[in-house]
Amino acid sequence: IESGASIIDIGAASSRPGADAVSTEEELVRIKPICDMIKSEKLYEKAVFSVDSYSPDVAEYALNNGFTLINDITGASNEEIIKLAVKHGAKLCIMHMQGTPKTMQKDPTYDDVMVEVSDFFEARISKCEALGLDRENIILDVGLGFGKTLEHNLTLIKNMAHFKVFGCEVLVGASRKSMINKIIATTTEERLPGTLAIHLKAVENGASIVRCHDVAEHQQALAVLRAMQ
Repeated sequence: IESGASIIDIGAASSRPGADAVSTEEELVRIKPICDMIKSEKLYEKAVFSVDSYSPDVAEYALNNGFTLINDITGASNEEIIKLAVKHGAKLCIMHMQGTPKTMQKDPTYDDVMVEVSDFFEARISKCEALGLDRENIILDVGLGFGKTLEHNLTLIKNMAHFKVFGCEVLVGASRKSMINKIIATTTEERLPGTLAIHLKAVENGASIVRCHDVAEHQQALAVLRAMQ
C-alpha cells in the first residue's frame, strides 16, 4: 500500500507450472489469518483486496472479510464463483488457461491463440451476464504463461488491444515469468527489467491493470510512460 498498490492479490494455493492442487481445507487454514487481519485492521479502506482462488468456500470467506475482487484462474468455470461475485457486489477476474497448473506447460498448442482466447472470453462473459454479473464488474486476463509458449505470449501482448472490444478492463500479469528467461537467460530475481518492458507494452496496447511484485518500480515506470503519452 505504501508503495502505491491500489489492488492487493492474495492467494494460498500456488498456480505455478507443475504445482499440485491444494485442498479447500488447507487453503482456508493458510488464508484465514490474513483475511481476519485485513478485516480487523480495516485495510480494505486503503486498497482493494483480491482473493486468488477458484474455491467457492475460500472466496466467500475472503468476501466476508473485506475483499471485493475474485481472481479466478479457471476463468469462471464454476457458476458458484460467479454467483458469489453477484451476491457480494464484487468484481471477477476471468483468466484464460489451457489445462491445469499441473499440466498447462506440457506442449501447449493452438490453431490460433488469439481466436481461441477471444472465443473463451466471449463464452464466459455471456455465462456471467446470464447469472447477473455486469461487464463493468468483469476483468479479463489472457493468462500469460498459463498453457502458452513464448510465441503465444508474445502474440497476446502484441494484440492486447483486441480484448478491449468486450468492454471489460484488461489485466496483464507477466511479473518475473519464465517467458523472460526464454528471451534472455535470467534468474527469477533478475527479471524486473524484462517484466517492465512487457507491462509497459501491454499498457500501451490497452491493459489497464498490471499485476506485479515490484510495485514502486512499476509506479515510476508507468508515471514516466504517462508523461510521454
